[in-house]
Amino acid sequence: MAGRPLTVLVDAGPWLPVPPEGYGGIEAVLATLIPELRRLGVRVVLATVGTSRIEVDERVTTFAEPRFAAIAEPYNRVMGVVAAHVDRVRQELRGRDDIDLVHSHLEAWGLVSYADAGPPVLHTLHWDLAKHPELYGRFDGQGRVFVNGVSGSQLAGAPPALRRHALGHVHLATPLADEPGPPVAPADHLVVLARLTPAKGQDAAARLAHRTGRRVVLAGPVGPHHSAAALEAALATDPRAREHPDVRWFLDEVSPLIDGDRVRWAGALRGADRDRLVAGAAAQLCPLQWEEPGGTGVVESLALGTPVVGYARGCLPELLDEGSTGLLVPRDEEDALADLLAARADRSLDRDACRAAARRRFTPAAMARGYLDLYREVLALATGPARSPLLTPTG
Repeated sequence: MAGRPLTVLVDAGPWLPVPPEGYGGIEAVLATLIPELRRLGVRVVLATVGTSRIEVDERVTTFAEPRFAAIAEPYNRVMGVVAAHVDRVRQELRGRDDIDLVHSHLEAWGLVSYADAGPPVLHTLHWDLAKHPELYGRFDGQGRVFVNGVSGSQLAGAPPALRRHALGHVHLATPLADEPGPPVAPADHLVVLARLTPAKGQDAAARLAHRTGRRVVLAGPVGPHHSAAALEAALATDPRAREHPDVRWFLDEVSPLIDGDRVRWAGALRGADRDRLVAGAAAQLCPLQWEEPGGTGVVESLALGTPVVGYARGCLPELLDEGSTGLLVPRDEEDALADLLAARADRSLDRDACRAAARRRFTPAAMARGYLDLYREVLALATGPARSPLLTPTG
């Protein structure tokens, strides 16, 4: 089709840069997705913070610095952050007619903020859909707002009103090395690659380590703190540091079990440091306490040839091949998980099969093609004024 390229405003929100420095689940997904979209011919306008380094066609920015450190503050202190970000994006959308679609990744606000500001909206649901029941349970996109999930299990648990707006799901992806190095000989330790928060179950992982004799390394931030030194400094200088719910939980439930031997907290690793830790682990441990919707850490682990052991919750059963790339026990059955770990059952899993599954199912190119299909579907379904003729992207 003749005409200009498809132009998508990708809303990353005001919390973290793209790519993130260390932990950043949604921002890491976007850092993987955006280059592939641009390779397919899509023009990307990124709504983000000023420290984002990813190459895009244009940027829309409200805050020079990321605001993640404020995300768990009392509502009356933080409510203006998202409002200011959304207001800036709405001004941008109303002031131009060349943006064809908004791809929103901003929780709750992104679902309701842009439908009347111009182009139609695809809102990706990255989180637990049991949250916000008053919003999700009565949502009406008026033929302008559509949603997608990051797993089939996530959408299966969505309220009916929200599910009626769903166009399907696109699994998350992780970059794969073009020329993978020689396989890493795994040690016997287990790794938990996730933000330290009750839903991820690091307290259960620590208990399992002491119970089974296996070593466990916890890799991820505690609230806004990316290392033990940063957390200690905050606790010493900021009386409000302990008020963060993840910090309070960590200090009460996890820190007493960290002994530097059976249980170690490595902080929020990134890049080669993170990859070496995960690739050198016997398995990733996922004692999830919630219905995990996307499983970014699981996909990253498979790409590095590291299998996964944990509870059969959320998306894990659809991401893993039982007995080959993972071992799962019924939810909350800590005794069964302890038996697996004590018996070293993870040694039976196939590291080559893990890498092969990642190459087959979870590549950035596959994720980008999935989203491009959804963009086309949104543009075909959306009611309202016709958009300008589009150049069909390649691929």
